Amino acid sequence: MMASLAEMERSLIIERTRAGLETAKRLGKLSGRKPKMTSDKLRAAKRLLESGISPKEVAKTLEISVATLYRWIPASGKIFTS
Repeated sequence: MMASLAEMERSLIIERTRAGLETAKRLGKLSGRKPKMTSDKLRAAKRLLESGISPKEVAKTLEISVATLYRWIPASGKIFTS
């Protein structure tokens, strides 16, 4: 009996959470963490890499990780924007 009540309560919680997230999305509210890579940092990174500075130094200078740098500017040199 208690297990079925707990299961019902859990499904109600899930339903209310999904409804809240949908409402927030409709209202234009963003969820999650803000991106570390801004358009200014992206331009600076591209400029620094073209000048011959190592990716590790570029990442340190811009206070991002090397993985973040490569996510936005892969080894192929193609820049991704979002």
